[in-house]
Formats: sequence, C-alpha cells, structure tokens
Amino acid sequence: MNRFISILGLLLWMVLQGNAQVADPVKWIFSHATSGENEVELVFSASIDPPWHLYSAYLPDGGPIATKPLFNESDAFTLVGGIVEVTKPKVKFDEGFQMEVGTISRKAELRQKVRLHGTGPVTITGEIEFQVCDDNTCLPPKYEPFSFTVSAGGKVGTMTTEAAADAAGLEGDESTPALLGLVDRAEDLSDTVTGGADLLTTAPSGGTSIAGVPALEDERSLWGFFWLAFGLGLLALLTPCVFPMIPMTVSFFMQGSDKKGRGFLRGLVFGISIVAIYTSLGVIVSISNVGPNAANALSTHWIPNLIFFALFVLFSFSFFGMFELVLPSSWVNKADSRADRGGFGGAFFMALTTVLVSFSCTGPIVGALLVEAAGGLALKPILGMFGFALAFAIPFTLFAIFPSWLKGMPKSGGWLNAVKVVLGFIVLAFSMKFLLALDPSNKILTRELYLAVWIVLFSMLGAYFLGKIKFAHDSELKHVSVPRLLLSLASFTFVVYLFMGLFGYELKGIAPLLPPKSPGGIDLTQRAVHSGSPMATGGPLAYSEECTPVKYAELFHMPFGLTGFYDLEEGLACAKASGKPVLIDFKGHFCSNCKKMEAAVWSNPDVLSTLRNDFVIVALYTDDRTKLPESEWYTSEVDGKEKKTIGQQNVDFEIRHFQTNTIPLYVIMDAAGNVVNPPKGTDLDVQSYLGWLREGRDRAGS
Repeated sequence: MNRFISILGLLLWMVLQGNAQVADPVKWIFSHATSGENEVELVFSASIDPPWHLYSAYLPDGGPIATKPLFNESDAFTLVGGIVEVTKPKVKFDEGFQMEVGTISRKAELRQKVRLHGTGPVTITGEIEFQVCDDNTCLPPKYEPFSFTVSAGGKVGTMTTEAAADAAGLEGDESTPALLGLVDRAEDLSDTVTGGADLLTTAPSGGTSIAGVPALEDERSLWGFFWLAFGLGLLALLTPCVFPMIPMTVSFFMQGSDKKGRGFLRGLVFGISIVAIYTSLGVIVSISNVGPNAANALSTHWIPNLIFFALFVLFSFSFFGMFELVLPSSWVNKADSRADRGGFGGAFFMALTTVLVSFSCTGPIVGALLVEAAGGLALKPILGMFGFALAFAIPFTLFAIFPSWLKGMPKSGGWLNAVKVVLGFIVLAFSMKFLLALDPSNKILTRELYLAVWIVLFSMLGAYFLGKIKFAHDSELKHVSVPRLLLSLASFTFVVYLFMGLFGYELKGIAPLLPPKSPGGIDLTQRAVHSGSPMATGGPLAYSEECTPVKYAELFHMPFGLTGFYDLEEGLACAKASGKPVLIDFKGHFCSNCKKMEAAVWSNPDVLSTLRNDFVIVALYTDDRTKLPESEWYTSEVDGKEKKTIGQQNVDFEIRHFQTNTIPLYVIMDAAGNVVNPPKGTDLDVQSYLGWLREGRDRAGS
C-alpha cells in the first residue's frame, strides 16, 4: 500500500511539474551600430523572465559565472576596451558564495566596441556565456552563439539567437537540450535594443545607461551604508577636535542685536553648509569613478586594495595618537578671516573653518568612508558623505537654535580621546578585509590567521577599556566606570565569539568580512556528528569495495567530511551492498542556492547525521566542464546532440528522468533505482527537509 501511494504521489508530482520545469528564462537579441570611423558597437540584449536573474560581467574571483561574450579569434577586428554594462547591475550579498555580486533582472544590455581592420564586411562570431538563478534554484551555465556581419559605416543590424546560430554554423550550447529551444521575442526588447549611440547617456559612475531608464542600485546596501555613515558622523562629534568646538561655534551665532533670529537663520545656513561641503567630496569621488571596470578594479585588484589597507592603517595610527593629520594652516586662517565678516556668508565660512579645524579627527573617518564607498555603487560616496554630514551638522544647528541646551552638555575630558582610540581599533580591524584581494586563494591569509588578528585586536580593546593599555593623550584612569566595564565586557564577549570561528563555527553575523573556511582547518561542527547523535540509526558507510568512491573522486569532494559518489552506478552498487537508499544531489560549482542549502540545512547536526548514517549520497554536477574520453560520449534522446562532458551528461540525465534542469534538486531512490518520494528543490526549512529525508528513508526500506 505504501509503495502504491508513493508511486501515485510521484506521478502526480511529475504531472504537475511537466515540461514547463525545463526552464529557458533568457532570450537574446544581437544588434550593432557604427560608433566611429572603422569602429562598430556590438549590442547584446536579453529579456529575462521573472523571478530569474543574470549575473554581472564583472564579479570577484570564486563567485558565480559572469555574463560576458567570448569571441572567436580573428585578424579582421580588435576589441576596444572591455564590455560595457548598459543595464546597471543590482549589487546584493550572496549567502551561497559569501560575497557581494551584481545581478541583472528583467532586461539586460551589454555593449562591446570593436575596431575593424578592413573596409569590407566582417563576420564576428562567438558565444555569450551566462548563468541564470532565482532565489531558490540555478540553471547550468549556458553558451548562446552569436554572429555579427558588420562593416565600417554600415547600417544597424538586428539578429536573434536562432539566426545567429545559423549564420555562425554553430549547434548552440551542448549542455542545454533542445527543450530549451530559442524563441525570437524581439517585441519584448523593443524598448531596450537601441539602434545608435544617441540613446546612451553617461551614468554618474562613468558608465552608460539606457536613456530614460535609471541605473539600478541595491537599496538595502545604500541605506545600510547611509546609516553607517550617519553613525560615524555622530561618533565624530565625540572626538577631542570637534566636541569642544560646539559651544565656541554656537556663541558665534548669538552675536548681534537680534540674537535669536540671527542665531536661528545663521545656524541653519551653517548646518546646510557643512552638509554641502562634505557631500561635495562624495560627488567628486563618484564622478571620478570612471569606466565600467572601475568598481570591479577597486574591489578586486591587489594594487588599490594594498593602498586602501595602508590608508586604513595610517588612519588608525592617527587615532592612536602617533601623529595628527592636519591641513595647511593658511587654509584655516583664510576661512576664519572670512567668517569674521558675519552674515550668511560668514556662516558658510564658519562651517568651512569647522570642517578644516576638525580635520585631524574627522579626516580618517571621512577617508575611510570614501575608500569603502569608492569600490561600490555610483550613489554610495554621495549618500555616505550626506549621512555623515547630516549627523555632524544637526547638533551644531540645534544648539544654535536652542542655546540653552548647552548647559546640559557633558564636560570635555579624557573620554573624548578614548573615543578616538576605540575608532582606531575598529578601523584597524576593518583594514584586514582589503588584504583578502592580495591573497584570493587564501593560502597565506587563511580564515584562522584572519580571526587570530581580530581576536588580538579586540582583546587589546577590552584591555584598553579596563585601563590596562594607554596611548598618547590618554588621561590618568583612577577607576573603571560602569560604561567602560560594560564596553570591556562586550569586547571580550566578541572575542569569545571570534574564538569559536577557529573551530569551524560559521559566524554568520560577520561572514561577509571573513575568508572562507580552510579545507584543512579544525571543524568541531563535523566532529560532533562523527561522535554520533540520537538520530544516527545505521552507522557510517562501511569501507567495502562497493562503497569506496572511485570514478571522479579526484575531481570532486563532499562538504562536511561526508562520503559521496559522483557516478550513479557506483552509488547504486553501494546501496545494494549496504542496504541504504540513494540520495542524488543535482548541484553545480557555480550554484549559489546549492551552497546556501549546504550551509543552512546540511550543516544542521540532525540532517548531517541522517545523511551520513542513513544514505548513500551521489553528487551529480550539472555545470562541470570536464571533457570525458571519446568512448563515453553519447547522443542524447532528448535533443539529439552529443554529450561530451560530465556536466552535459548529468543535466541530460536530470531532464530525461525528472523533466527539469534546475539545481539544486534532491532525489531519493531505493537500491533498485526506483524513486520513492517526490524530489525536492531548495528548502531552507531544516525540519521540512529532515522530514522529507526520513520519509524517503522509510519508504525505501518498506
């Protein structure tokens, strides 16, 4: 009876899924336009079905597959510059890859300028490489063929992907079956495919955007940075260069006969002027970030990251009192002399004087903010400086309007210098993230070394709060106040939290700032499962000939120390020998949701114990490009194309048997190869996934 219900449920699942699950959410159109003498601009336009997205052309190392054209070599043309992303990517933090990546939804346009070497027609061919994901699944990488026939001074041409494949004499992406057939949907792209350069406008970042279509920005990232800058603006007020200036500056506004009226208006002008001065710095940084490659270069190239690291260290040493960053005194004197003239002009120059005088304390904060913003989105430097200036200006303006509030201000003292020192520790800790670009493989700057440096720094910070460490300009600490005691407690608690990361714990709260786990590092989260749990019922796989992975074992590895197979026949042979069901894991190297499932669900002790003890795991990579021996090639029944790589054969198997090409996909089979319950995609609910595993285990044994 149970087997009948299982088969009925499986048939129902397959009917509901149907061929619609073989997804082809991206349609390409290729066109070109002349852009100058002997130069042509190639246009790659895509329509993307919601909720899918492509990835940016510029991504950090170790991330998903970027969207970019791959040109066949030819002496007839030369590429001019890099690929230009007309549609601005939306930057977000990817939990699977533990990094910020650019994504493009709904419609995308990329442009590549080429210089032609002759006057006659030139055919430019190649493939555009891309990968599509949504919040739950990813598709294997795809290579869409393109072909442009262009000539200097020629007319604009448009070509669909079908026509491009015919013109180029290409079969298309062998890893994607004919069920993913190309459909000409030019009407969906009529508002994004442009026929000339007149529809392009310069974006604030120096890139280009489609006329009438604003560049996409990551709102969460921008607003998060705004509030960070706002908080740092409030902290800057508590530094010894700024705090004592508040009553002195406010007294300036109270001069004159109509003290209240003049103080109100001039205080308002003063505050607005501070905001304008700092925001202008953000505008300068934003418009200086020219070219589509600038943000990517700043965030990934080792030279700017080494410079940024040195600047952060310099800023932190300044906060510690080693030296002061000061501007030329002539600048301050000139601004101060203009401020004495009074009026609204005097209020502006008073604001300028305040900015210049406080530079030794605010300079490192502003510099750190601008460095952090420079490698990000176009609006980031502007919004960051606006947030900092707003927090910095509000108290001055309020005290000018309500001078009686000055009586309630705390007195200056050694606590002001302590704020600077604390900022120094934080800036020094954050400087470490720039070193990650110098060692992308993390061979030297491992997660353990990174965490060790942070542990030392925040231990020193805790000791500083207790008065065990002193810096220049620190006052004598006769006793430890309650606030300092609480801050010390918070510092040492954070140290304990960091210490757990040395033994394999995820530290999800600060994961974006850390290197990935080291393969050879200590991981007690795995040892806890090795030692057994109440869920462990069958014991790990026995080391028999049938249960020893052989095929592709040198190419792939399983997470969390699990034993797995990478060939279904080997997995079924082990299942027969051990009496355990098979769990097929359709996954990919570049699948963010696969990594997210492993990090959020498979890492759970109960799930991991069940996987280790109750299943034979078979991991089938659908995006692997390893070419197989010619004797193992075969022609697919689905699309009639020859499958030559591991990934092509695995995705073909997935489509033939489960009518889908999405990953991750989890399937439970018994030892005879029968599917025992409906397959499952991404499910971040641990209990739901665990219940599905138990159900499949029990049905396979019935």
